[in-house]
Amino acid sequence: MPAKGKHRRPKSQRFTRSIAVAGTGGAALALPLMGATGAHAATSQSVPEKAVQSLPVTQKSAEKTAAKKDAAKASTVRTYSVRVGDCLSKIADEQNVAGGWKKLYADNREAVGDDPSLIHPGLKLSIGKKAAAGAAKTGSPAKSSAPKHSSPKPEKAEAKPAAATQSTGSSSGYTLPVTGATIGTGYRVAGAMWSSGYHTGVDFVVPTGTPLKAVAAGTVVSAGWGGAYGNQVVIKLNDGYYAQYAHLSQLSVSAGQTVSEGQQIGLSGATGNVTGPHLHFEIRTTPDYGSDVDPVAYLRSKGVAVG
Repeated sequence: MPAKGKHRRPKSQRFTRSIAVAGTGGAALALPLMGATGAHAATSQSVPEKAVQSLPVTQKSAEKTAAKKDAAKASTVRTYSVRVGDCLSKIADEQNVAGGWKKLYADNREAVGDDPSLIHPGLKLSIGKKAAAGAAKTGSPAKSSAPKHSSPKPEKAEAKPAAATQSTGSSSGYTLPVTGATIGTGYRVAGAMWSSGYHTGVDFVVPTGTPLKAVAAGTVVSAGWGGAYGNQVVIKLNDGYYAQYAHLSQLSVSAGQTVSEGQQIGLSGATGNVTGPHLHFEIRTTPDYGSDVDPVAYLRSKGVAVG
């Protein structure tokens, strides 16, 4: 029995030691592996962290640069001076206005007036004005409605003199196209400056802004830009003749409108091919150029004293 006990004890001790050694060796082997893995993991994680941290900085700087460029574009406001032969559509195309002539007209409605076709040489138009103020206006609808109420005011002011001048006609139903003016260049004066070789009407010397009147009752057949005539009005009078008013600075009537004797049809000016402000007045047998008759003789035949 004792011999068996001695035989068993060494075996159990060796088995235990081998486990301990193995356990110790496993622990010893595991520790370097864990340490190496941890070191490798720390190295691999440090690269993407720096990259991730640098991305927001790059994006922010790009956004700031784009914002500066947009702000510079929005703040660019140019002034264009209308030339002879210009129209809003032509100007919008040449100046690359986003939104075309309608946007250009909307941005300059106060300067142009209610009729976009009535622009005259020398008129200053702002290009890019609304782009800079667009953001502010979208947040304040009350401000955007202000110009709509302000535009009819000049029309009301113009209507008052028109009503006052209706009583200045003669008993024959005819009157002068402008009050208190003298004639500068007469009818049929020869000159190379006129395409027909002679003056087709008479020029009344008046400063810009002088009220002009319908010489008799009739219907407006055209009101707008007339090339060399600038802003013009042509009225078909009730007797079948046509009266033309040229170089106006502002129009008070529109095509199709009926007018009475002495009613204001616009203001004198210097638009079109002119050397100074005046009213070019013609009487025609048709609404077209080249059918002129002597306007002074015509008015005198109606009982109107001229000159």
